[in-house]
Amino acid sequence: MHASMSHRPVGVWLIGARGSVATTSVAGCAAIATGLYPPTGLVTETPVFADAGLPALSSLVFGGHDTANCPLPKRAEMLMAEGVLTHDVVNAVETELAAADGEIRPGGPVRGDTRDEEQLIRAFAADIQDFMRRREVARAVVLNVASAEPPAHGDTLPASSLYAAAALRVGCPYVNFTSSTGLHHPALALRAAASGLPYAGRDGKTGQTLLRSVLGPMFAQRALSVRAWSGSNLLGGGDGASLADPGAASAKYAGKERVLADTLGTAPEGEVHIDNVPALGEWKTAWDHVAFDGFLGARMVLQTIWQGCDSALAAPLVLDLVRIVARAHEAGMSGPLREVGFYFKDPVGDGPSGLPEQYAELAGLAERLRSRAPYPGDGR
Repeated sequence: MHASMSHRPVGVWLIGARGSVATTSVAGCAAIATGLYPPTGLVTETPVFADAGLPALSSLVFGGHDTANCPLPKRAEMLMAEGVLTHDVVNAVETELAAADGEIRPGGPVRGDTRDEEQLIRAFAADIQDFMRRREVARAVVLNVASAEPPAHGDTLPASSLYAAAALRVGCPYVNFTSSTGLHHPALALRAAASGLPYAGRDGKTGQTLLRSVLGPMFAQRALSVRAWSGSNLLGGGDGASLADPGAASAKYAGKERVLADTLGTAPEGEVHIDNVPALGEWKTAWDHVAFDGFLGARMVLQTIWQGCDSALAAPLVLDLVRIVARAHEAGMSGPLREVGFYFKDPVGDGPSGLPEQYAELAGLAERLRSRAPYPGDGR
């Protein structure tokens, strides 16, 4: 085996640490590490990452920020009632959930918060530093899994960017799994470039866009002319509520449509719609209708239906990204990790949009981590 990271634990600092994705990630990490369940959905547990020196799942320790007060064990019970987590998982990992909940600190800004941006960044950074010191972690990755926020306007830093700035300040790699601004804010671009840290994002690709990144290249490679591509998403839970705000949904729409434009070479007619259906709870349905021309102008249609649980789709990606980015940090890589575009709707850095090409780039990153070769463009 390739020598892996230090035997010291690796920290995972989650923004939105009491949400569904965070809870499922913590529970899933513990359940897999103890052998209760196989690592289904974890690309980092497949042969492509063998001997790449990734931190073990058992070495990950969790903490984070959230404005919510519901303890993780209680949140896990709610997810069990929704059919996301099983009874045996919730019972088996209660200790790990309680331990992670004990490391969650109040987020912000909240209504009536009088702290300015610098005070908030300083407070968030102090929380992360305290966690790293007490848990004696080798390094920590800050990962945003909070609800989507509206686009930023002007010079004011939105909450996601305040957390991203705090991560840079304490020397932690940052991953934005949401469509929120995070490091994309112009005020943070120079800070991110000068930090010497690896970072990745944004907006995890868990369902409809994952399928589009496969089907788009198929139509292009088979020389089939797509005339229109329309889609609809029905979802409940916290994401459904937050994305009911058109502003919060706008970045997600853009990411979904960009995949089609990039893989087809042109933007087809049609739109994506996201509808909040509270009765669906943690589950979602995504439907696509693709109108295309075949040989001699024959008009044809492809329809797809994707039904799944968003947090169960997202959690293995979260764990993959934490392990990969922590290892990249250890290996001295810096700047946008375009090779993890495989996981995102709107990846940072220039890279392909088709899933097969993205997977090939991810495999190339695994090989570099295996050999500890210098990362192209990192100045080392």
